Amino acid sequence: MQLKTANHRFEIEFNDTPTARAIQYNLPLKGKANIWGKEIYFSIPVHSEFENDARDILEPGELAFYPPMNAFCVFWGPTPASTNSSPRAADVVNIVGKIKGDLSLLDEVQYGEIIYIE
Repeated sequence: MQLKTANHRFEIEFNDTPTARAIQYNLPLKGKANIWGKEIYFSIPVHSEFENDARDILEPGELAFYPPMNAFCVFWGPTPASTNSSPRAADVVNIVGKIKGDLSLLDEVQYGEIIYIE
């Protein structure tokens, strides 16, 4: 599977969780990028509840889902909520997978750019 931007393609792996399976079931998906520090997020037509292992501290490259906004999230570095170099979500999120490749290329994604998950 992959995440595509106008200029880049990244291989992604999904975890075996209820939220990750719901996202995969609805592929292909697309959305307009919102950017918050080194997080890209966008709403997708998937609904899920918070899972028991939801958390707000992430590792670079982790993919997440925020149920209240039906938002797919890509983390690759510090966000405004971070207290160090680790990505930190504004609230707990469900971890749904990992993006592979040169994460620094995500810095080139522009606000409003269409992101595809296929």
